[in-house]
Amino acid sequence: MRISSKLIPLALLAAFLLPAQTPYRMAVVGLVHSHVWGHLDKMVKGKEVTLVGVAEPNEALRAEAKKAGVPEALISSDYRKMLDEKKPDLIWAFVENNRHLEIVEFAAARKINVIFEKPLASTYKDSLKIQELVKKSGIKVMCNYQMAWWPANYTAKREADSGSLGQVYRLHGIVGHGGPGSEGVRNGAFFAWLTDPVKNGAGALMDFGCYNALWSLWYLGRPETVYAHVNHLRPTVFPKVEDNADLTLGYKHGVGIFEGSWDLPRSYQDLEVFGLKGSVYMKNGSVEKQEGRNRSPITITPLAPEDSEPIAYMVSRMRQNKPIEGMTALAINVEVIEIIEAAKESIRTGKAVALAPKK
Repeated sequence: MRISSKLIPLALLAAFLLPAQTPYRMAVVGLVHSHVWGHLDKMVKGKEVTLVGVAEPNEALRAEAKKAGVPEALISSDYRKMLDEKKPDLIWAFVENNRHLEIVEFAAARKINVIFEKPLASTYKDSLKIQELVKKSGIKVMCNYQMAWWPANYTAKREADSGSLGQVYRLHGIVGHGGPGSEGVRNGAFFAWLTDPVKNGAGALMDFGCYNALWSLWYLGRPETVYAHVNHLRPTVFPKVEDNADLTLGYKHGVGIFEGSWDLPRSYQDLEVFGLKGSVYMKNGSVEKQEGRNRSPITITPLAPEDSEPIAYMVSRMRQNKPIEGMTALAINVEVIEIIEAAKESIRTGKAVALAPKK
């Protein structure tokens, strides 16, 4: 059907006259998790959201937020008071892992949606309580992982799901770097709780084991057994927690073998997925397929804008009233903490731990 050229100006005028969608009001709770410094600028510029407040009791970190471009009028010390005054639609919490339940308790009572940096909680008990609060309140809770926004991650998964590798039966993942630094205001605040076994929930096991557990759940589902081995290679640097942690996740027809470390010579977030016919290797934003001796790169498919970064994704889910799905969803991240908890028990006993059947 042809559209008259006389109607085009009217159509354009109508598009301009349609009311724009009002950005959601967003607040930041806590600044002790160093990932915050990579996201503040986007929040301040306010394309998908309008930043209405930043709360942090540490005065030095509040000063850092001001340096990062947050207007001084938006910065305060008491998150409870800030949330009640500003009434945001969602918050992004950058607090210690063992405070995640506290944040959800406060937010759920006020129907405020929440984004956390990984992991979901410091203990499995807390993660179950968070899940129950979300169910009762109807709020959305998202657990943010860097790899959830990588096109390569989904390209590798699509290849595995296509059947071209044959039956997927083995995963090998390595995640880590040379360890967290402690110099400077930002790093010092992060280091103080990341190397605390209660506030973090463990050391390298929690910090990087959660990535590995998530990959295994995503590809192979919930394991039957969890075996973990840790090393304390640098006790003078990390006196309270392990700095190297290896996981073996057992399945009826497969296995996940994973390494998480603060002792590596460079940064890794690599995953190799093995099938009976071939494998795919994801590394540094690229994916390579291997069959026998033949290797070939796989073209990376870009993600849709609303699936390519955490704020855009959360806003799209809220706007469309759709659930959080995939790697950042609540249910799979509760299971991540279940695996980490079983790993801690395995370390204590020196034996593999069988996960109880799902009720």
